[in-house]
Parts: sequence; C-alpha cells; structure tokens
Amino acid sequence: MKTAMMALLFVASLAQAHVPSLESFNTKPILADLKDLRALNIPVMAKDEFAEVGYAVVTPKMQQRIQEYAHANGKCGGFEDLSQEAQNLTGGFDALLGNLASLKQKNELYDRAPFRALATQKNEALASAITEINVDNMKATVQWLSSYPDRNNRSAQPNVHVEDMKKKLEAMLASSTLPYEVSLVSHTSTKQKSVRVRLTGSEKPNEIVVLGGHLDSINMGWGSGNKAPGADDNASGSANLLEALRIVSQKVQPKRTVDFFWYAGEESGLLGSAEIAKQYKAQNADVVAVLQLDMTLFPGSGELVIGSMTDFTSAWLRDYLKAANETYIGARIVEDKCGYGCSDHASWHRQGYPAIMPFEARMNDSNPNIHSARDLVSKDSNFNHSVAYTKIALVFAMDLANSTARQPY
Repeated sequence: MKTAMMALLFVASLAQAHVPSLESFNTKPILADLKDLRALNIPVMAKDEFAEVGYAVVTPKMQQRIQEYAHANGKCGGFEDLSQEAQNLTGGFDALLGNLASLKQKNELYDRAPFRALATQKNEALASAITEINVDNMKATVQWLSSYPDRNNRSAQPNVHVEDMKKKLEAMLASSTLPYEVSLVSHTSTKQKSVRVRLTGSEKPNEIVVLGGHLDSINMGWGSGNKAPGADDNASGSANLLEALRIVSQKVQPKRTVDFFWYAGEESGLLGSAEIAKQYKAQNADVVAVLQLDMTLFPGSGELVIGSMTDFTSAWLRDYLKAANETYIGARIVEDKCGYGCSDHASWHRQGYPAIMPFEARMNDSNPNIHSARDLVSKDSNFNHSVAYTKIALVFAMDLANSTARQPY
C-alpha cells in the first residue's frame, strides 16, 4: 500500500511538473546585455561574449526585472523584443549574435585605422539655423507631452498622444515649401503607432538620414495613479526633433532624404524602431546614418557635457559628432556605454546601419526620476543643456544630409 501510494504521488508530481504555468504562455524571446542577464540570473540560451549580447526567453516577471535593473542603472529600454521575427530568423540566433560581433569587430578596426581625422567646414546657413533654436518652443513641447497621464504603448488608448502629435506636425509644416509627408506607422508588435515625417531629398532621394526618438513613456513604480509623464524620457528628445524639424522645414530642400521618427513602444523592447529598421533593411533602403535622441534634459555630468555611447553605435558617426561639436555645438563629449537595447539606435545597428546616441550625461549620472511619476519639468530640467541636442539634429539634417559623406566600412 505504501509503495503504491508513493508511485501515485510520483506520477502526480510528474504531471504537475509538465503543466505550464499561466505565465509561461506569455514568454517572449529577447536580446539583452549579457551582463544584465547574468546579474539577474536569467537563463541565457545563446550568447556572444565578444558582442556582450545574450538571447533569452523571458516571462513577464523576468521582463519587469530587466526593466527595473536597467532603470536602476540609468538606462532606458533594456532589451529588444524579438517576438515578431523569432520564427523566421535565417541561421537562427547564433547567426544573429554573430552579426553583432562582426559589426563590433568592424568598429574596432575603424578605431585602429589611419583615416579617422574628421573635420567639418563651417556652413553659414547651418550656423544661422542654429541661432533660430527657440528654447520656449522646446519647453512648451516637453510640458505638452508630459501633460498626458502616460504615453504607454500598453494603455487602453495608446495612440491619443500619437494622433495629437501628427496633427501638430501637419499644422507646423503647412507653411513649408519642401516636399514632405506626415504619416503614422502601424506595427504588429504593439497597437501603438510611430510617427514619421519624410523630407524628400532634392538630388539623392534614395540616400536617407534618419533622426529619431521614442514618444512613449512608462512608470515602473507604484503610486501617483501610476502616471508616466516622461518629461525627460522622452519628451525631451521628442522636443529636440520637433524644433529641429520646424527650422529645417523652412530652409532649402536637403539633397538627401531626411526621415524624422517618433517611435512607439521603446519602453517595451524597442518595438516600433525594430519593425521599422527591419522593414528598411528588407527594402534595401540606403540609410546613411541614424541619430537617436533619448533623454537630453538632465545635465547629470555637467551642463553641456554629452555622453556618447560607444557600444552598438558607429565609430565613424562618433567621430563625425566630435568634428561637428568643434564647429557648431561647443559641448564636451565623454564616452560611455549603455549595454544592448538601451534605446532605439540598437534596432538600426542590428540591421547594419550606422547609428549614434548622444545622451544627456554619463549613464551613471542620468536622471534618477525616469520611469516614475516624478519625471516632470522641474528645477533640475536644463533646457540650455538640451539645446545642444537640437543642434546635433540640425547638423545631421543640414550638414550630413547635404554631403557625400558615408561610413567607410
């Protein structure tokens, strides 16, 4: 009898072990910083030590832990959601990770190459455009976007602010004589939409310069009605792009096409930018450069000190930023790392496009109030500091988009 009872208990335990929990049905495949996954004891299913990236399948609780850990370390995002492409990856995840390692190797070869000295000759039209940056416009945009209770892609109505942004852009561009298109980009990974403004190039319309920042916000804490005003993260970068577009739209048509993006769902795994970058790659789009502006309002390392992220970015574009800084911006650039998936530039980098992310400070000095109800315009918000990032956007839209420069590798 005792033996029979033990056998029944053993079979029951086996049956229970093979019944998946409700949470397991919501797992998703992701790419994330290998160090982060290890620090959180999340099982790594594939990895590349050189690229410092790992592939894992995470539950909602694991995803939240990654986001909380990223936030605690001054990072936005924290991972890239691969749910929409996991079944169709050519060569599997090992090939994907190997591609990231190859991109890193090319960057390191560039760092050792003898052709690295870049310089920009002062263009008076661009220099004049920079003087037109209006701090009050930027502040008004940040206050407007942060007035929404949240801009979360998982909200019941995730596109209220998106549609309002489209209307604002259409009204602003109505007086422009440039050929332009304002559109909403639908996604399969989220109900939230991204916003795109395209300024078609006059001479090389197939060559594209991308300027982007995410429009969504998130609250990772509790209290205050779970509001996510997201003034710094990322109404600030969104405002830089809007102000740069306002100025560029009244100037001479750029020779290259310039695409401005306000991405959906960055906080949930780079959702909007990942789909867009993949689509551009599938269409064999000639993207010359990608600028990502994500948090520009908190000068944690000092006013006009710009953190230039060196991981999963283009060494050539980082050199270009240094040269442009000498000519137009006048800030101090310090190099830092943010790990894989810290913002939307990672989506473009993974597709092989040159990308860069100038950040508000060193990562450890960034705004401690992001992802909370406290991310508001406050005495710590420094719009003079944020102006530097609008200048960077203007340089990309008026210098790089009017040149023949491109990545040499």
